[in-house]
Amino acid sequence: MDAKETVKDIKSQFRLYMNGPVSQNMRESGLDYRVNYGIELPRLNELASGYEKNHEVAQELWKDHVRESKIMAGLLQPIDTFYPEIADIWVESMHTPELVQVTCMNLFQHLPYALEKSFQWMADEREYTRLCGFTLIARLLMKGETLDEKSEDEFLDQALTEVESTEVLTRQAAVNALRKYIAQRRENRKKLVRMLSSLQNSPKEENRIIASELKSEIDSFR
Repeated sequence: MDAKETVKDIKSQFRLYMNGPVSQNMRESGLDYRVNYGIELPRLNELASGYEKNHEVAQELWKDHVRESKIMAGLLQPIDTFYPEIADIWVESMHTPELVQVTCMNLFQHLPYALEKSFQWMADEREYTRLCGFTLIARLLMKGETLDEKSEDEFLDQALTEVESTEVLTRQAAVNALRKYIAQRRENRKKLVRMLSSLQNSPKEENRIIASELKSEIDSFR
């Protein structure tokens, strides 16, 4: 099959496995997709395993305003043809936390330039771009990615600044990234302890609670 026929075949599979109740639950939970068949992630992974990775197919799927098409795009996109400028285009069109999570997991964390992009996206003004940046660096840290001193300072500065923001999604992603960072090395934790003072002295109770939780996690590794 050529790319167009493959995309058509994939979409026919979506109709076979559509799940109305799950789709409704997702909408009620705030997952706002233009079209959502409600297919569970394990089923989408299973469907993707029946197709070869293909750049043209993945790009066509990503253009489709359908939840399952966009998730499948991340599963079928080859790494070697996914250039940095394409990654930026994909991130610009993300609008749900689920899509950020699954695309970082299935595709972005495997890119050779993933760390560079995570820093670029964390510093962006747009909420979902920052969400993608913090989600991605959390995955990289979980995989054992190490940061040099300059990158480490930049990450901590970006993450702690985000924790003090009012945007819930990016705050949670920043806290999660800090937790992955804490789990890395003892010398990392000492630096974070010194930088937590601003949160510990924050007039906002939620910031003080986050600082206390992070400090407890640091102490648990000693």
